[in-house]
Amino acid sequence: MTALTVSIRASDVLHPITHETRMVRHPMSKTIQSLPLVNDASRRNFLKLSGAVGAAAAFTASLSACGGAASTTTGATTNTAAVNKDLIIEAGISYALSTGFDPLSSSGATPMAANLHIFEGLLELHPATRQPYNALAASDPKKVNDTTYQVTIREGAKFHDGSPVTTEDVAFSFTRVMDPANKSLFSQFIPFIQDVKPLDAKTVEFTLKYAFPGFGPRISVVKIVPKALATDLKAFDAAPVGSGPYKLVSAVKDDKIVFEAFADYNGPKPALAKGMTWLLLSDAAARVTAVQSGRVQAIEDVPYLDVDGLKSKVKVESVQSFGLLFLMFNCAKAPFDNKLVRQALHYGMDKEAIIKKALFGNAKAATSYFQEGHPDYVKAKNVYGFDTSKAEELLKQAGVTSLEFELLTTDTAWVKDVAPLILESWNKIPGVKVTVKSLQSGALYSDRVGKGDFSVVAAPGDPSVFGNDADLLLSWFYSGATWMDKRAFWTTPERTKLQELMNKGSQASGDAAKKIVGEIVDMVSDEVPLYPVFHRQLPSAWDEKKLNGFQPLPTTGLSFIDVGRTA
Repeated sequence: MTALTVSIRASDVLHPITHETRMVRHPMSKTIQSLPLVNDASRRNFLKLSGAVGAAAAFTASLSACGGAASTTTGATTNTAAVNKDLIIEAGISYALSTGFDPLSSSGATPMAANLHIFEGLLELHPATRQPYNALAASDPKKVNDTTYQVTIREGAKFHDGSPVTTEDVAFSFTRVMDPANKSLFSQFIPFIQDVKPLDAKTVEFTLKYAFPGFGPRISVVKIVPKALATDLKAFDAAPVGSGPYKLVSAVKDDKIVFEAFADYNGPKPALAKGMTWLLLSDAAARVTAVQSGRVQAIEDVPYLDVDGLKSKVKVESVQSFGLLFLMFNCAKAPFDNKLVRQALHYGMDKEAIIKKALFGNAKAATSYFQEGHPDYVKAKNVYGFDTSKAEELLKQAGVTSLEFELLTTDTAWVKDVAPLILESWNKIPGVKVTVKSLQSGALYSDRVGKGDFSVVAAPGDPSVFGNDADLLLSWFYSGATWMDKRAFWTTPERTKLQELMNKGSQASGDAAKKIVGEIVDMVSDEVPLYPVFHRQLPSAWDEKKLNGFQPLPTTGLSFIDVGRTA
């Protein structure tokens, strides 16, 4: 296997997150497999990791969440031809490799997509449908009491090196994520776990700090690794060994990733191809050409300009995503410390014109923190339609007659397309004058935002790369210190009240949880320290004559779970 050594580039990793996550829970149904978790999609630009690189988006699916992602489809009928397992799947991926593959720390868009095929959790969420299923778990977790669960592992499961998957490996996989010394991004998603230990050769027992109704899907965030190999973090990062349907053969930055089917896989989602070759095509034109020419059977991140042109060649589908463009304000800096000013700028933005002109209609203006169609969607107390007069009036109420500032954005291509249109709207508000500066994500967060050297930021974000429940999606931005304390500098009494609601909601279920979600959505829509402008739709393209079972994702990347070649 080719070792991979890369430096992390923030533009290829997920957006920063808080490491003190507390979230709103939902009750766990009796049968995990019968519960479809909603598609909420993330955008191609994974948000940039917190801290040094920015961290990732939130994962875990709310057990009570049902439904699927909205989508816009063009193309013919689904391919029902027989799968030929002797063929190889070829795909075009939009990001280069910027991190390794160890699921303890991997946060890059491409390795995270690869890891969907290389590793397994005890439970998994199907990448496209978000339906939970037992992966390494032989059956649904057994609830002993409110703070104790037992999970039995699949008989005969093996790692790619031929060694058996043991309960020691399972306990080790969780313990290393939970160990503060490892500074794992994923530890914030399982704060409810106190201890994990093997009971016997087949059963692992989880002791929780407090009752957590969403235990089953949430533990899918931890991927199971062989203890014997994963203690050498550097080596394992470059040469990962999992128990998934595909094993990694080689990975070359800016070139390709090669997989082969794992012959000894005995789980529920076997490889349906002999192998896969993912071409790393960060250039949009190269990806489009590759799928048009038949060099690859599928690509992610179809440029909006090319959607119509591709429809005559391949199938194109845009899936509604949670992935958003947000406005974040420096709430420690006048006059942005006044929520009326923040609200004014939301009212002063012509979102529909921006979506139409810059994104060719591939987004929906925010009417809540969640996208419409999400199972936890509730229309927010404040919906910011375009109203210049309202914006002017709010500024007057705030005592602001002249407002001049610089808008900072990331240098993401579609964000750079959106930025001039934001300025066009704002500069029509009497007394307002705005300029814009685009920065590489790492520089924006480390050099400007982290130092409090900004007024307003417009940037992409998406916690849904890890899951879909309200709990996680809200906590990504609003719980803990990373975003609210260290970026938005929102430290008011309202922030304290919000955190209390988040903490209360972390143990709630059913109607009580839904009520708290609604209260949180209303509060953040009123305070808007950081709040969505719109939620994007994500277009993928594939040759349906050559692929059976392919589904576009509501998050960054591609998945070939349950997908095979037919020609």
